[in-house]
Amino acid sequence: MSWFYYVTRVLVIVLFALLTRCRVRGRENVPEQGAVLIVANHLNLADPPLLGVCLKRKVIFMAKEGLFRSRFSSYFIRCLGAFPVHRGRLDRKALRQAGQVLADGQALVMFPEGSRSRDARLWPALPGSALIALRSGTPVLPIGITGTEKIKGLTWLVRRPRLMVNIGRPFYPPSAGSKSTKDELIKFTTLVMGRIAELLPEEYRGSYTGKEASRHEN
Repeated sequence: MSWFYYVTRVLVIVLFALLTRCRVRGRENVPEQGAVLIVANHLNLADPPLLGVCLKRKVIFMAKEGLFRSRFSSYFIRCLGAFPVHRGRLDRKALRQAGQVLADGQALVMFPEGSRSRDARLWPALPGSALIALRSGTPVLPIGITGTEKIKGLTWLVRRPRLMVNIGRPFYPPSAGSKSTKDELIKFTTLVMGRIAELLPEEYRGSYTGKEASRHEN
């Protein structure tokens, strides 16, 4: 890992400590080694760096392609362990790269909604994260984030918003294979989002009630 990664990590830790009141619950649920697919709700651009410093291991992010168009931002984001994905279409290159990250025994972070929620509530998820989990058989680690939606404007700098990163227990997809039916993909996508919803207050759950996860045993 480059010196840039370590310097940036320390800087981000200091900034969150000074400017927010952040709590992490369930850190013991993060596997210390081996492949894991981390899925979380997405409220703010601060979510990736927040997860990057709250988890006890280095993570790789799948980020929207638009963030890589600038040479400066592309260098910055890649040094932090991100790679691009084209939203709105099947990006086979990104899927292959995600599969390789997991095959190498690393931790991959994805935001199944595909973009930031504008109202802080869960939006209907895209199937990408479920597809990757089903193909790889990798354990899925759900995380619920609250409070980062308050990081906007300038007043948050003095208000020090309360942030919560609630880490659930990892669970396995029902089966692994190169092909999954549409129904299997929809069902597992709903299950993944249900597990995230269970880690959020009711007002954040939006399209998901959290009951979906309890209906399916793995």
